[in-house]
Amino acid sequence: MLTLKNVSKAFNSGADHVQAIQTLDLSLAEGDFLTIIGSNGAGKSTLLNLIAGTVLPSTGRIFLDDQDITSVPAYRRARSIGRIVQDPLAGTAPDMTVAENLALAMKRQGRGLRLALPRKLRIHFRDLVADLDIGLETRLSCPVSLLSGGERQALAVLMATLVPPKLLLLDEHTAALDPANAAMIVQLTESFVDRSGLATLMVTHNMEQAIAVGNRLIMMHKGEIIHELHGAAKKHSTVDDLVDLFSRRHIADDELLLKRMPETSAVAA
Repeated sequence: MLTLKNVSKAFNSGADHVQAIQTLDLSLAEGDFLTIIGSNGAGKSTLLNLIAGTVLPSTGRIFLDDQDITSVPAYRRARSIGRIVQDPLAGTAPDMTVAENLALAMKRQGRGLRLALPRKLRIHFRDLVADLDIGLETRLSCPVSLLSGGERQALAVLMATLVPPKLLLLDEHTAALDPANAAMIVQLTESFVDRSGLATLMVTHNMEQAIAVGNRLIMMHKGEIIHELHGAAKKHSTVDDLVDLFSRRHIADDELLLKRMPETSAVAA
């Protein structure tokens, strides 16, 4: 349902030329959950930006459901592509209430945004946030700016999947959270993805998380996909296996190789 053909991206700033993405091909089927790991500067976030439309490729074409979206602006792609980023402050409107943020998220379905939310819709929102099991059902009228980082990121996950997109992009969406909240967000994400059958790409620096979550894994370095694991090969891989693969490529990255947060023990359980 997602296809990248001969896609590359170069950035030019004066005399500097940075080839962020080498020419690559990538396909994602409906229901695929692809995790992406790689060293700093590997091109992971640039790849998501190309798919989301916040940057345009230097070469190649991008297709979503067999439609060429290469030149489609990001705001139009947002109707079909949900995205959650690392910063819990970025995925919500902080000056609006929890209920108003959920109403805003429903605009993907084509509904207008009303200043006064009908009682039936508020009850619906209360039931939705109650399923998060973090107490937000009593705080529908609370400004989102007063929520904790974990609460806000949980709300961002719900907003991104409230009207299921065709594709979900997760750009290190647990990296700014403490281990307990990170584990909670990963579990919520998996629950929503499984329930809706969403095709998903998740960038992470946490190799344990990359192994535990999803059915496919790719390793990137200097804008290239250097290795892919899927199915049983991914399921039975270990962090040491991934470290060994990076070592064979002479790739050293302290954040990548040392960041083994305990959140994934809860995910894998």
